[in-house]
Amino acid sequence: MRATSFDTVIISDLHLGSRLSRAADAVEMLQEHTFRRLILLGDIFCDLNFARLKKDHWRFLSYIRKLSNPKREIEVVWVEGNHDHGLSHLMSHLVGVRVYQQYFWEFEGKRHLAVHGHQFDRFVVNNALLSRLGAWAYLMLQRLDSRSASFSRFLDRMNSAWLRLTPKVASGALAYAKHHRVDCVFCGHTHQPLQAEQDGTRYYNAGCWISSGPTYITIGEEGVQIHEYQSRIDNRNPSQERIRIASPAA
Repeated sequence: MRATSFDTVIISDLHLGSRLSRAADAVEMLQEHTFRRLILLGDIFCDLNFARLKKDHWRFLSYIRKLSNPKREIEVVWVEGNHDHGLSHLMSHLVGVRVYQQYFWEFEGKRHLAVHGHQFDRFVVNNALLSRLGAWAYLMLQRLDSRSASFSRFLDRMNSAWLRLTPKVASGALAYAKHHRVDCVFCGHTHQPLQAEQDGTRYYNAGCWISSGPTYITIGEEGVQIHEYQSRIDNRNPSQERIRIASPAA
């Protein structure tokens, strides 16, 4: 694939430590582009148990540390997600990246905001312990799933739909962005790529890297785009890349 240059690349919900994490594909994608800013939009880790990290997961962290080298002149930003909570100090030393709760920047005269999105998920906010137990049980289930992990991915989609995370996070993020006079707000958390607009404020969700179709966001001369990444190791044409933008739920 021909390298493409962007101002900013955003990836979210890689969930390092999970069997579903597509860390190798994430590194592959980053190597195919040039950019001046990379935003890791939360839930890059599945939990604090580093014993679950596989070789590809460590390779991803090593590559992020390489990108954060000042000589490369790339700004690497880590926005904390609910699964990353407690890793801020460690990340600063491990990969040389500063961790934010939310991150503001400007591009082409527009004010942008990156925030993971769990702040707008009332279930996670009000049931932190239950959410952690659910995440642990889901990790255990992945060990029993088939090699393709199709059932685990199905449950992830159903969980998001059952909790109506996609519209809740979009609505909360748009209201939050309007309060802070932001033109574009970027979130993760729901695992569903999405583009929406309300009263002139635009919302984008970066999706995730644990699904069969991992997605990411680019910001550049052609505006904001949501891409679905096609791995070079699958059977599809590696020169093709589909763009999938979900519609807001009713």
